[in-house]
Amino acid sequence: MNLILLGAPGAGKGTQAELVCDQLNIPAISTGNILRAAVKEGTKMGLEAKTYLDSGSLVPDPVIIGIIKERLAEPDCQNGFILDGVPRTVAQAEALETMGVRIDKVVDLEVDDEVIMHRLSGRRVCSACGASYHLEHKPSREPDRCDRCGGALIARKDDEPETVKDRLRNYHELTEPLIEFYRQRGKLVTVRGTDSIAETGKLLIEALEA
Repeated sequence: MNLILLGAPGAGKGTQAELVCDQLNIPAISTGNILRAAVKEGTKMGLEAKTYLDSGSLVPDPVIIGIIKERLAEPDCQNGFILDGVPRTVAQAEALETMGVRIDKVVDLEVDDEVIMHRLSGRRVCSACGASYHLEHKPSREPDRCDRCGGALIARKDDEPETVKDRLRNYHELTEPLIEFYRQRGKLVTVRGTDSIAETGKLLIEALEA
């Protein structure tokens, strides 16, 4: 099954993608993690993307689509995938269609802006592997250390309140139109995000199986 997860930054797309990945045994492809890895490695694309990521702005379509095209060609995507963080615009969605990427279902994870502001203030990310945690809703077993690799957990610059407000504004203006784009194609399912990761995951799987 080829899936897309839509939702505002902080809606829980990355966390839910991990759960669906385990359930369906398909890879979760997070554009954010790919970009941050490129920034950390200092690649040409990473340096180009860094200024956008630091300010919370959207990375240009050619960079995003190029990354996705390469990733979907890898063997582990043959039986399906979950796209998390892309497409972010109707233009990107149209580019995926032009590339011949088949999408079976698109999940819109709905969470109010006020809830997102609270969530992101407590989010922490592993500086080594990119795994995501939350001080309240998904704490690590050892404070400030990643359960997976032991890397240090940090608060990302783009989770600061003013940057979050800008990211939400970008989402409503540029990404939200994708909801109607995929609704018209008969692929959209809507899941209301809750404070419980497990409950949201249960609702998401039920929506996919419907």
